[in-house]
Amino acid sequence: MNSVLITGCSTGFGRETALYFLEKGWSVIATMRNPAASTLPASDRLRLLPLDVTDPDSIAAAVAEAGAIDILVNNAGIGWLNAVEGTPMETVREIFEANLFGAMAMMQAVLPGMRARRSGTIINVSSSSTYKPLPLLSVYRASKAAMTALTESAALELAEFGIRARVVLPGMAPSTAFAATAQGHIMEAGGFPEPYADFAQRTLAMMQSAGNGVVTTSRDVAEAIFRAATDPDCPAVLPAGADAIAWSKGE
Repeated sequence: MNSVLITGCSTGFGRETALYFLEKGWSVIATMRNPAASTLPASDRLRLLPLDVTDPDSIAAAVAEAGAIDILVNNAGIGWLNAVEGTPMETVREIFEANLFGAMAMMQAVLPGMRARRSGTIINVSSSSTYKPLPLLSVYRASKAAMTALTESAALELAEFGIRARVVLPGMAPSTAFAATAQGHIMEAGGFPEPYADFAQRTLAMMQSAGNGVVTTSRDVAEAIFRAATDPDCPAVLPAGADAIAWSKGE
């Protein structure tokens, strides 16, 4: 039975992806910082493991406990919405630790086993915001653009060993925890810098009305991740959701 390890499964894309792989008969290792709080339904093909992708010891313990991993889905990350000037450098580092460096560390942890078996797939979850500039997403977008670049180059390195690397770029999904998390971080940072306040409110209103209601669902992302895991002809960079697909075409 094929196995998949998914990071960030407590909510949103990660949780829905775990459910989708279970529906397809896979063995799923769903990871999150606090498995006791998981709302995933019990299954004999589901294992819950604690994992903090910013903690090397946590990564080592989770990968050792998981055993052989056929598919790694790097989904864990945090949202951020603010101007560059309103983002403390400590926060910038936290965002990159969660959104990029944690994924790199997970890749390094599973690749020796995949390379020894000469098989495996790594799927990194980026963002369709990397297709075009968007205000107030500069730091978040930078972390996700780096994720896409990382995956594209890693794919060329890993093909030598029979390992595939793919990146999935979800569109705007207001039903996920991203918006709430981003807004929470804004409040923690004391709001937008005063000179940006009016601009920020106009930008948020524009974002809320963007796409005329065409947005990405968690199911869209789960389906794209599953395709990346199972379709050998899947493109290396795969948009997920109608708005992401439109953005990828420059629309």
